[in-house]
Amino acid sequence: MLPARKAEVARRTNETDIRVVVDLDGGGVREIATGVGFFDHMLDQLARHSGIAMTIAATGDRHIDDHHTVEDVGIALGEAVLKALGDKRGITRYADCLLPMDETLTRVALDISGRPFLVFRSTFHTPKIGTFDTQLVKEFFTAFAINARLTLHVETLYGENDHHIAESCFKGVARALGAAVAIKDPGGAIPSTKGAL
Repeated sequence: MLPARKAEVARRTNETDIRVVVDLDGGGVREIATGVGFFDHMLDQLARHSGIAMTIAATGDRHIDDHHTVEDVGIALGEAVLKALGDKRGITRYADCLLPMDETLTRVALDISGRPFLVFRSTFHTPKIGTFDTQLVKEFFTAFAINARLTLHVETLYGENDHHIAESCFKGVARALGAAVAIKDPGGAIPSTKGAL
């Protein structure tokens, strides 16, 4: 029987104070409060559509801007997912998703490889969604992929509405991540010819 796949990470710097708890088998239950409204909405989608339970509480130097809060949540969430995966026994490892959202279509491919890499090819038409800086979508996924040690490819094939583009990225990553962390081999084999990930 595989152990519970849960983890908690606390990250405190001069810029942010963050606590993240994840349960890879938690059914997407979520409690999210970062102070950045649109980002909370995206994290809610990430939890809901991945099936990963997430508690995320963050405060940061938002009087400057939202950059440190968004990036540091990505770091802490990535660390928590990596910790919860343990030695990665039994996982599916690879997954992909083609995510439509109205006029937008985003493709995501993911490998829980231990080799962090991000390819992000989604272009926004405006610098802001409400008050949220659209550049922070890539910043979040960069921090998350590096710290979860994922190979992550995100590409929006087409789209016009920036809210839809951002949301399709988060939902697509969610669906791929949920599928990749799912247990494929209850016997606990590590899905690599190297014997380690």
